[in-house]
Amino acid sequence: MADLLIRGGTVVDATGSRVADVLVRGGRIVEVAEGIDVPTGKKARTLDAGGCLVAPGLVDLHAHLRQPGREEAETVETASRAAALGGYTAVVAMPNTDPAIDSAGVVREVLELGRDALCRVAVAGAITVGRNGQRLAPIGEMAALGVRLFTDDGAGVQDGRLMRRALEYASAFPGVRLAQHCEDASLATGGHMHEGEWSSRLGIPGIPAEAEDVMVMRDIALCRLTGAPVHFLHLSTAGSVELVRRAKAAGLAVTAEAAPHHLVLTDAECASYDPVFKVNPPLRSPADVDAVRAGCADGSIDAIATDHAPHELELKEQAFDEAPPGMLGLETALPLALEALGAVGMAPADVLALMSWRPAAIAGLDALGQGGPIAAGAVANLCVVDPDAAWVVDPLRLASLSRNTPYAGRKVIGRSRHTILAGEPVVVDAEAQR
Repeated sequence: MADLLIRGGTVVDATGSRVADVLVRGGRIVEVAEGIDVPTGKKARTLDAGGCLVAPGLVDLHAHLRQPGREEAETVETASRAAALGGYTAVVAMPNTDPAIDSAGVVREVLELGRDALCRVAVAGAITVGRNGQRLAPIGEMAALGVRLFTDDGAGVQDGRLMRRALEYASAFPGVRLAQHCEDASLATGGHMHEGEWSSRLGIPGIPAEAEDVMVMRDIALCRLTGAPVHFLHLSTAGSVELVRRAKAAGLAVTAEAAPHHLVLTDAECASYDPVFKVNPPLRSPADVDAVRAGCADGSIDAIATDHAPHELELKEQAFDEAPPGMLGLETALPLALEALGAVGMAPADVLALMSWRPAAIAGLDALGQGGPIAAGAVANLCVVDPDAAWVVDPLRLASLSRNTPYAGRKVIGRSRHTILAGEPVVVDAEAQR
């Protein structure tokens, strides 16, 4: 493999920023300095990073790759292509597949499917068998295969006693963290959008913010009781952000993520009755959006995760109350996060922290060469981000097999120009290389 020289960018990682070239050889970074010259007789491919940020590859804590079982909506290969185009060098595959990722056998299957993907595919295991909330899954067997994040995403673990047992059990395995989809089913069942002014106007049954808040409150209490770390998926309400803020101030081992759509869209979008705006948790009020943005800015929220959720066209074309929740996210997450968080004063480098090295640490992927820092000896998992690149979202040009994006026709600013996976340029000038 020829050397790779990334020239003329501003290197950004957890240690800070500096203007520098980056030289890669054999899949690893060998030099970071200004004005690097390739040694005489050496072949090197040069990627232009002028006007760009050279950052550790983005890491997505929360993507639905659909395989096995829903290959008509997405496959590991197509999702990894979308991820690479979005600047991601690693994604965590959620376990709500068919069958669920609730055993060592299914973990192995998904890992094998990801072997030749355009990004690293990590796996989240289910907390309970079949994600049905009745019986603990074999967390230890999956942890032995490298699984570090466990969740019944799509359904919160409703039984508090069972969740306590899961936290205590998971504590026996180093680096393992349970992640919760925070939704109290007794409050949320039958709802299809945020409960508020717009649900009343539209006549669509709502899901109150308290359905999320109550479970966040419960699991913070269980974190305090057991001492086990808890990660909160896709927070969407002002109340839950404040609860996490206070838990962190008290020194509890909690982390949290937010999805881009909860940073840029509100429940008013549902006035179109277009199911492309139906997600779970639902799009919330403007006050909730402001609170989630503020939580990202002050550190209450640790990561931006896409909650990439592809669906076949015929499913998303059903009536609002019949259509499944979810929207695409991998290729649009970066510009949307830059837009939303830039509006509250966050610099692009701070946004990249939420999308790269902080999620890498939560998922335990930092130990596997994800998230930087960009230094000699490190695995070359990198993205080169042009924060000023303007482009228009075209569903027909997205890499996913599905087309359920709410951003069709939207002009966005910011894009990953190049993505490098273990030293291989898998995306160059915003085009996939294989």
